[in-house]
Amino acid sequence: MKLARRMEALAPGIFAELARARAKKEATGVRVIDLSVGSPDLPPAPHIIEALRKGVENPRNYTYPLSGKLELHRALAHWYKQRFNVELDPATEVLTLMGSQDGLAHVALAFINPGDIALVPDPGYPIYAASILLAEGELYPMPLLEKNRFLPDLTLIPPEVARRARMMTINYPNNPVAASADADFFKKVVEFARTYDIVVCHDAAYAELAYDGFKPMSFLEVPGAKEVGIEFYSLSKTYNMAGCRIGFAVGNAEVLRALERIKSNIDYGVFSAVQEAGIAALTGDQACVRQTATTYQKRRDILVEGLAKLGWQVEKPQASMFIWAPLPRGYRSSMDFCLEFLDKTGILMVPGVAFGARGEGYVRIALVQKEEDLQEAVERAASLFQFN
Repeated sequence: MKLARRMEALAPGIFAELARARAKKEATGVRVIDLSVGSPDLPPAPHIIEALRKGVENPRNYTYPLSGKLELHRALAHWYKQRFNVELDPATEVLTLMGSQDGLAHVALAFINPGDIALVPDPGYPIYAASILLAEGELYPMPLLEKNRFLPDLTLIPPEVARRARMMTINYPNNPVAASADADFFKKVVEFARTYDIVVCHDAAYAELAYDGFKPMSFLEVPGAKEVGIEFYSLSKTYNMAGCRIGFAVGNAEVLRALERIKSNIDYGVFSAVQEAGIAALTGDQACVRQTATTYQKRRDILVEGLAKLGWQVEKPQASMFIWAPLPRGYRSSMDFCLEFLDKTGILMVPGVAFGARGEGYVRIALVQKEEDLQEAVERAASLFQFN
């Protein structure tokens, strides 16, 4: 069978090789400590599980949901008002999705014609680029460099490129580089998007996984942001509901109508029981959110401080569930380092190059294992690996 050309850009490549390497290591009897995939290992709070259970037991929930419940949209709008002081019209400025990745994957189909340019971060979460390639658009990478606090320098985008660009994707707190953005940066994005008539898509999935008193902001808090773009928000990380597949796009009503039109031709909406669990999450006791952030902060400290004692100096992120670590001295290939590290220690991480060319020289470490496993990871590294 001859595949479509667009499939060439979607080869699993690095991730498939990591999976093979993990299986090979496990076949030797070693318990691999997997710090690669950013999937929450914590359960939802009891009141969320209870709402889901009741929803599953309700026979009326087994028809096509077609769209998000207005009660759910109102709950999210209220949550955004309380958390970010952002006003959202539940009827026109909130769209329910099967997780934020669902929307990120499909929004390009509404705005990108073959040959149109989209501005994407490099390194960046893979769906940002994949969605553009599926729409047969042209990628223009925006380098995320340490010297710029891992924020793209919009002044370096040539005007002729900006004039052809239809979309820009940004993501803060960031995956994979674990950086955060401020109002000054978001204001620059709004001004740039206005100047060149660009739709901005901001992925805010990690906004509640923040540490040391830091509170990430919403892109929509900046005046004019709603005029140029939308924000994707997910319940996966905030409420440990990753397997439930529920998220939202919020902001510009025109952009949301276009995305909704695409979605109406693809699926029949989020299972009603999951929507009811989402309502419980957004309207219930938020102590579970603070507890989740505290848990990840403890994990961050164990890993970063432990690695520092071994001579591997890594910055403590203010937010996200990841650590973006520069390669130890003497290494150039992030893939080679990750495979060697797995072989010597039984610890699996993701090479930075998996997220784009600018990711070379780094590895991404996910804080998705219990504290005792992270402590064991540090101990394994201390006995089997040299960082100095």
